[in-house]
Amino acid sequence: MSTDAEAVVLVGGKGVRLRPLTLSAPKPMLPTAGVPFLSHLLSRLRAIGVRHVVLGTSYKAEVFAEHFGDGSELGLDLEYVVEEEPMDTAGAIRNVADRLSAPDVLVFNGDILSGVDLGALLAAHRADAADVTLHLVRVDDPRRFGCVPTDADGRVTAFLEKTDDPPVDQINAGCYVFRREVIDAIPAGRPVSVERETFPGLLADGSRVAGFVDSSYWLDMGTPAAFVRGSADLVRGVVPSAALPGEPGEALLLPGAEVAADAVARGGSTVGAGCTVEAGARVDGSTLFDGARVGADAVVERSVLGAGAVVGPGAVLRDVVVGDGATIGAGCELLDGLRVWPGVELPPGGVRFSAD
Repeated sequence: MSTDAEAVVLVGGKGVRLRPLTLSAPKPMLPTAGVPFLSHLLSRLRAIGVRHVVLGTSYKAEVFAEHFGDGSELGLDLEYVVEEEPMDTAGAIRNVADRLSAPDVLVFNGDILSGVDLGALLAAHRADAADVTLHLVRVDDPRRFGCVPTDADGRVTAFLEKTDDPPVDQINAGCYVFRREVIDAIPAGRPVSVERETFPGLLADGSRVAGFVDSSYWLDMGTPAAFVRGSADLVRGVVPSAALPGEPGEALLLPGAEVAADAVARGGSTVGAGCTVEAGARVDGSTLFDGARVGADAVVERSVLGAGAVVGPGAVLRDVVVGDGATIGAGCELLDGLRVWPGVELPPGGVRFSAD
């Protein structure tokens, strides 16, 4: 299967909200259900016949090419364009225009986990003869997002800022199909925002801006809580991915991972290569990067342990991020969004949230 379309994935962000995890790797390269997060999107592009993918990089740009190379192992032709100065969303798309040749270009924000039917999105764009088609997803609480209303024909009518009383439940899902000429018309050499400049400008001049509205799985992976949830949903098969290195289930154990017979790994947990989960420990809905260790009778829930991190016996971690190589002493209790920086060592019992 092949299709006359290309893809651009914007992966230049610093991932500040995910620190300390992103101190060592860009957000799209963080291990997510056993592989770099970007692998899941690339496998979906391959499945609909897209072959040429351009990555717009900036922060730690070299990490992408070191891992994926020319893309041939994935059946793709990958190119990399480094953004030297921040160009915003449309500017970043325009920055890679000289690498594109297909009439239609799929564009993605590189930190969104989505279950949208990409083939159906592309087909709808072509059937509408649209200049740009936006994937719009219905959400339960649109107040946290800008809303994008559409008319009876599916055409976008406005781009509304966040409000406490949103008129529709449709939000911009960070996935678009551009007609090639629209990309070429974006001003070059300066920052440009698709949300604030490009899309409103297209509406103003009468261009056909279409909305592809659905209720598919959608998650912005920008926060630790969302990252953990997204990874768990991939492991459990809530969001299908051909890149998952195993069968969907309660836990994904990578090569060399050891979970004691009376320990528990569940809730979509990933236990990375060479990890150890000792007797009586419980790992639930969590992501353990390679080489992490969880001591006997410890509890790790909805948390991320960086590469080589150590959790001592009896420690309790809920909704926590532990950086690479950090050590959490026995009996510590870490809760509610606490972040431990790489290499930090907490002594046994050194941090508690309860008085006992």
